[in-house]
Amino acid sequence: MNSSQQDNPAPSSAAALEHASLPVFRTLAGCVMAWAFPGLGHVFLGRVQRGLLFGLIILGLFIGGLALEGKAYRPIAGEPLTYLAALGAAGVGVPFLLAHLGGFADGDIEASTYDYGNAFTLVAGLLNLLVVLDAFDVAAGRR
Repeated sequence: MNSSQQDNPAPSSAAALEHASLPVFRTLAGCVMAWAFPGLGHVFLGRVQRGLLFGLIILGLFIGGLALEGKAYRPIAGEPLTYLAALGAAGVGVPFLLAHLGGFADGDIEASTYDYGNAFTLVAGLLNLLVVLDAFDVAAGRR
């Protein structure tokens, strides 16, 4: 064995595994944060301006939809389309849960702006799901 092999021993498998798991943790954490609160995943991944812009747009859409007397859907047994609508609206993350807990998510079907509000809340959730995919691409080094 020459001296260069003795100075630079091969990394242990535990150290290599720990080093390989860091990008996986960063990617997973970025995606979970991006779903939980719009824009947070990008801020975590170092894209602060992009994250703030995404957060402003998505939260603006969601809060605007609620202000227009729209509904943040929840699943209703026996009505399969409500499951899809709830999945779409829940894409906005924690604000969806807070709206339900605060009693702001029911909407007013008699309001003239009800349909517009529904569209805003659904678009906000679906747009945030696309932002989660973008956060994944950023974490994976594709963007």
